[in-house]
Amino acid sequence: MGKFTPMNYRLKNTIVLSLPVQILLVSWITRYPEVIETYYSRGIYPYISAALRWLYGWIPFSLGDILYTLLLLVTLRYLYQHWLEIRTKPFSFLRDLMAVFSIAYFSFHLLWGLNYYRQPLSKTLGLRNSYTTAELTAFTTMLTEKTNELQVELTGGDSIQVGIPYNRQEIFDTVSTEYRPLPAEFPEFEYRNPSVKGSLYSLALTYMGYGGYLNPFTLEAQVNQKIPMSRFPVVSCHEIAHQLGYAAENEANFIGYLAALNQRDPRLRYTALSYALGYCLSQLRAMDEELFQEAYSGVNPGIKKDYEELSAFWKAYENPLEPIFKMSFNAFLKANNQASGIKSYNLVVALLVAYHEKLPL
Repeated sequence: MGKFTPMNYRLKNTIVLSLPVQILLVSWITRYPEVIETYYSRGIYPYISAALRWLYGWIPFSLGDILYTLLLLVTLRYLYQHWLEIRTKPFSFLRDLMAVFSIAYFSFHLLWGLNYYRQPLSKTLGLRNSYTTAELTAFTTMLTEKTNELQVELTGGDSIQVGIPYNRQEIFDTVSTEYRPLPAEFPEFEYRNPSVKGSLYSLALTYMGYGGYLNPFTLEAQVNQKIPMSRFPVVSCHEIAHQLGYAAENEANFIGYLAALNQRDPRLRYTALSYALGYCLSQLRAMDEELFQEAYSGVNPGIKKDYEELSAFWKAYENPLEPIFKMSFNAFLKANNQASGIKSYNLVVALLVAYHEKLPL
């Protein structure tokens, strides 16, 4: 922004005029998920992701958060210094703004965003994408038994909450090293040069109601450092799944669950089971309150303490702005091929039921 020569005047106009062309191209290519899957998600994207993880992964703090902070400061400084110019030449300012948006739109889709339009994971893995109430009830019962069993094994009693004896960096290191959600015949899930970090904006994320996010420009997996440890390992695995190119929230939930479930440490496996059980119980409640109450009565008190701790954590940070943030994120997801918006997180249940129908726990 600011003063310009005839050359960068033409350049800015070219960048702005490229925006509708970009939108049309993205709209066209997203009609062909097989093409995106083959040539982008499994073609060039793994190289982009690996390169950015190698480039930024060694930095011990979130470079993306720093860049966002600098961008905010530069924007505020510009608005302050050029307020009169903006008022007198609003169209010039609007053109500059659209040029910035055009560059961001291009970068977002090139570096990560096209993954929203890849083939569904259910199709890739040959899993059906539906279930009956009876199937969900049976799966929830089985999952409850497995989670109860591991919780007692780890604590020696059904009323004791499972402790996670690691700090957050140790969890990042462990889940990154042992990230194996699926067998070796799925090389696209190999994870090298890790770039998973605690967000510098964890408090802000908490007030917004988010457990983490992937920075689409630096491809750093960001995890909210304030969330309870009973969720921290599997949320870390969820964000890594995004980093590997699985943009849909239900798919990142599923891959994150499997990655935590396949950890050698039983405490981390426990976080995966309790995470999946929480989603199944929630979905069962939405379908049949009586069946939910019956299923929940079979959950060990020690596991319920995890759920109560998590609920109390989010309630402590409830605020009037949170619904606005959630509404914005919901709109963002719907604009990026996730028709269910925030509710798409819960669609992981279909993947869980179908997967464990083939491979029982």
